[in-house]
Amino acid sequence: MIGKEAFCAAIDVSRETLARLESYDATLRKWNAAINLVSPQTVDRLWTRHFLDSAQIFALMPADSLSWADLGSGGGFPGLVVAILAAEQRPDLRITLVESDGRKAAFLATTANALGLSIAVKAQRIENVPPLNADVLSARALAPLVDLLGFAERHLSENGRCLFPKGKRWRDECAEAQKSWRFTYTPHRSATDPDAVILEVEGVQRV
Repeated sequence: MIGKEAFCAAIDVSRETLARLESYDATLRKWNAAINLVSPQTVDRLWTRHFLDSAQIFALMPADSLSWADLGSGGGFPGLVVAILAAEQRPDLRITLVESDGRKAAFLATTANALGLSIAVKAQRIENVPPLNADVLSARALAPLVDLLGFAERHLSENGRCLFPKGKRWRDECAEAQKSWRFTYTPHRSATDPDAVILEVEGVQRV
């Protein structure tokens, strides 16, 4: 598998976790032709473009976190990768994936069940889901930061943190969001893209 060696060099995982990731890879490829879970251009780079990108987000989780919610999970990035890594490293972590597309939600639930992952999948629009009170909130390639903070206001716990991967325009997104929101943020350089960061955001309040 292209990129698996690079993933394993960057992330130390057990054989059981690696086997789950390999199974996830095979299942995603099978479903992708029908429901376009990831871009066809990135299918052959799953391990670096998607798996490693998601694993680095999991590595930023505060140690005292008890719950994680992933919004707009799509093909499961980072939500399903987080669940796979947490199965051994943080089996007590409660994980919820929110995906409004019924077909993609079915993929997430089916794959999680096949991998023996105990997670919740909600096939609803983010704004219609009752507040999740999550200690960690993630969303990858979903919306501009200003909109993500609106979701955070609803679904983040009082002392929770958001982990949002952002591209090279992340500074512009922060400046735009600060017109409507008060928040603090720390940019963590991405391991998969020199122009990208993972924004660690907390203290979200409307201006």
